[in-house]
Amino acid sequence: MPIYEYVCNSCGKKFSQLVLSLEDKQDIRCPHCGSEDVKRVFSPFGSLGASSGSGGSCTSFG
Repeated sequence: MPIYEYVCNSCGKKFSQLVLSLEDKQDIRCPHCGSEDVKRVFSPFGSLGASSGSGGSCTSFG
């Protein structure tokens, strides 16, 4: 069950929404002002994934 981030084009507030099906995507409303004029935005949390190989975000200082 994906959680998407949206921004309201009416009031400018950002919010997250759990989307259970494609039908739910059609009924997204801003929880702050109730507008249906919302846009899905890039979520850095949603883009993180398992990485194979080197790298990673943890750094050890010693």
